[in-house]
Amino acid sequence: MPKITHILFDCDNTLVLSEDLAFEACAEVANEVLAAHNIPDRYTGPGLITDFVGMNFRGMLKSLATKFLFTISPEDEERYVKQEEDQVIDTLLRKAEPCVNCDPELEKLAESKKYGLAVVSSSAKRRVLASVKKVGQDRFFAEDVVFSAATSLKKPTSKPDPAIYLHACEVLGKQPGECVAVEDSKSGTLSAVRAGIPTIGYVGSYPEEKQEEMRKLLLDTGAKVVMSDWTEFQDMLAKIEAL
Repeated sequence: MPKITHILFDCDNTLVLSEDLAFEACAEVANEVLAAHNIPDRYTGPGLITDFVGMNFRGMLKSLATKFLFTISPEDEERYVKQEEDQVIDTLLRKAEPCVNCDPELEKLAESKKYGLAVVSSSAKRRVLASVKKVGQDRFFAEDVVFSAATSLKKPTSKPDPAIYLHACEVLGKQPGECVAVEDSKSGTLSAVRAGIPTIGYVGSYPEEKQEEMRKLLLDTGAKVVMSDWTEFQDMLAKIEAL
């Protein structure tokens, strides 16, 4: 196995406890879309998480259109994407917190200078930057190493498409095998695995009663190892480097 030189982190519920907050705001816009198409169904934040965790809002709109058999014009898609992004960022700037025990591990990595660090997210870059800045993690991630499937690519996409991981590797000048990804969702793990990047799963942001189910799901999806707390990160990384 090649020497690991870079660690690529998902953001939402991996670095920053943002998923619940984001989906709370996102549900308002999703319900507006459904109402505009005379569809009586409505979502709550937790309901959206169940159906769409790891997916950005553009991908979510496409999935909603497929599920409820409606079409959405490119102009309306852009308008809703911008509206959702604004509402989510406003919520994150007020309420976001770092994932438990994440910051001390980032500190160790930064001090060691052994690895390059980057963020690879499905979410819009403006949202990711707002999240990491709110919790003080922007000191670990320069803006040019924050990659977004929604806004960094010529053609916007969403995980589980591996395009954003492949793009990040290209920009960083690294082969996928020289990187390790850290992901909390099935779609994110699948994105990294499809790109050829060995992946550490993280389930610490899930309720305790759901962590074992998610551990199995991430392993079945292709994660090499899974941690339930960031204090396990160094051991997980060592296991991958020993492969």
